Amino acid sequence: MKVSLEHLIKHYRLTTAEILYHMPDHPSLLQTFLWQELDVTPDFPRLNGFLNFWERALDGKLHSVSVVHCGIINPAEFRFADKELYLQ
Repeated sequence: MKVSLEHLIKHYRLTTAEILYHMPDHPSLLQTFLWQELDVTPDFPRLNGFLNFWERALDGKLHSVSVVHCGIINPAEFRFADKELYLQ
């Protein structure tokens, strides 16, 4: 699927999820997994798909999921450096 840059900037966000899950061999211990992908807010279809896969196919039972997201950089946020430094 080809997505235009304007559509990407307007609808997609860099999404990071911190997933805490119970270790299969030691259920009283929690392990952390970080997931990061471009996703659409507020529904997060890619994250939800990944979490559904996790519950269906992996042994570690989910404990909690924390989600943060930020917009993709756009041309208005980009600026050129006005200095050059050379190391000798």
